[in-house]
Amino acid sequence: MEEKLKAFERLLTIMDDLRAKCPWDKKQTLASLRHLTIEETYELSDAIIAGDLEELKGEIGDLMLHMVFYSKIADEQGVFDVADVLNAICDKLVHRHPHIYGDVEAATEEEVKANWEKLKLKEGKKSVLQGVPKSLPALVKATRIQDKVKGIGFEWDNQEQVWEKVKEEMAEFQAEVKAGNQDKMEDEFGDVLFSMINYARWIKVNPEDALARTNQKFIKRFQWMENQIAADGKSFDDMNLEEMDVYWEASKKVMK
Repeated sequence: MEEKLKAFERLLTIMDDLRAKCPWDKKQTLASLRHLTIEETYELSDAIIAGDLEELKGEIGDLMLHMVFYSKIADEQGVFDVADVLNAICDKLVHRHPHIYGDVEAATEEEVKANWEKLKLKEGKKSVLQGVPKSLPALVKATRIQDKVKGIGFEWDNQEQVWEKVKEEMAEFQAEVKAGNQDKMEDEFGDVLFSMINYARWIKVNPEDALARTNQKFIKRFQWMENQIAADGKSFDDMNLEEMDVYWEASKKVMK
């Protein structure tokens, strides 16, 4: 523990030095760091998907630096400091885990989540969905919304009902496609995605991770195809879809 505390103290000291002496660090504001933090978060996500633990270590460090940076700026403004941040999250964790630090019983993960949402409502939140960030990507946001409402019991009874809802939404979407109503097509396509995300939750598949893996798989296969076509002295401009598909099928076999 002492070694960990020393490492954190070192980061705080370096942050003080950079803020006082580095021209770039001195210029940064809460707003200017925001887009960089988002970028670092995605890089962390990439490392997790790739299973690169060494890269993950570096990305965690980058995000820690950002958290310390925000705390430093707030400290300069006399609002709060890093100690306030850490104590606040510690207090929140203790309060929201009464099954650990109190006399509430919660034997399963679902009971823990349900207690968590009920506690947040008691803390003054007017809606179960109040804590879902507005700027979350839509796919992640849909997953969080469904997790939140499940916590207070707004949930299907079984997996079959959820799949029936997927089929119902698909039929409604197809009907609007046939009717050619663009605005309603978009609405119904959104419903299809929302219901599929819900089904993914029921079968323990993270839709964001699943789509990220598919994106990564497609990129690797397509780049292999690009390289092979170039190696054969050909160009996409001179090929039809049928010819391209031969290379695509080959890439699937090679990259499998």
